Amino acid sequence: MADHPIQGLMKTAMENLKEMIDVNTIIGDPVETPDGSVILTVSKVGFGFAAGGSEFNGNQKKEKRSDDQERKEPRLPFGGGSGGGVSITPIAFLIVGTNGVRMLHLDEHTHLLDKILDSAPQAIERLQHMFKKDERENRHKERKLDDIDL
Repeated sequence: MADHPIQGLMKTAMENLKEMIDVNTIIGDPVETPDGSVILTVSKVGFGFAAGGSEFNGNQKKEKRSDDQERKEPRLPFGGGSGGGVSITPIAFLIVGTNGVRMLHLDEHTHLLDKILDSAPQAIERLQHMFKKDERENRHKERKLDDIDL
């Protein structure tokens, strides 16, 4: 069975979309800064695809060939089209430096949770330091009380 013309249109459009989208589209090429940090662009990629066609089958006449086999006329006319589109929107920068890894979002208002998660290790460290300090102060007070003779 021969391929339908719409299959060729769809195949061509999908192959071209596939060539446009790769991992470097979502995570950009690394850029090294003079201080040694590396910056990567993180993008949101969306793409769409559409294909359609119509075929106008008139009365198909059957002909007899010389060897007594029937032959159909080709299906004409066929009209079709396909297309696709890609949208690439940068949403953040991933910064890898001597201070660690940081994600810098371009839309600051929607990423409150990420900010909280980024600051969580520092907050936990401060809490641990406070508890250790309180523990040391309590031990010191207990020693002073033990030193007092009644």
